[in-house]
Amino acid sequence: MFRKAVWFVAATLCAAAVVGSAYADHHEGKKDIIDTATGPGMQKVTTVVAAIKAAGLVEALKGDGPFTVFAPTNDAFDKLPKGTVEELLKPENKAKLTSILTYHVHKGKAIWAKDVMTMNLGTINGADLKVKVDGDKVWINDAKVIKTDVVCTNGVIHWVDTVLMPPAAK
Repeated sequence: MFRKAVWFVAATLCAAAVVGSAYADHHEGKKDIIDTATGPGMQKVTTVVAAIKAAGLVEALKGDGPFTVFAPTNDAFDKLPKGTVEELLKPENKAKLTSILTYHVHKGKAIWAKDVMTMNLGTINGADLKVKVDGDKVWINDAKVIKTDVVCTNGVIHWVDTVLMPPAAK
């Protein structure tokens, strides 16, 4: 059942065969997390990119990694109470914004769709994420993974449908 769930996710969201070869030649024509997130096909994650810039995390995410970034889509940010994003982007809220954003980033071995399993996953924030495989779906806490394996030179990006809030930020 576990293998079926993993392969379903990998096959429907990103072809597993491409993932393996992309990782092997990840330096050939690929870009880092930030350059990838601001490039073609990434129009659905522009809010998180603006937040990363406001928090001053651009250089960190251009670093060596490897990173696994769970990027909330623009729709995920739209689910937050009205005015939340604007409030978080204010300079005086940089520490809270940084805490939230670093809760979306795992530094260590990149976690690819083919490797996913029910587990806890450490974040740069220091708090763990709960990864759960449920049939053909993968959840990160209460966020559903909706796109996987956006390959970068310093890791991988997965899109999630909900902004993850670290325990202290709730």
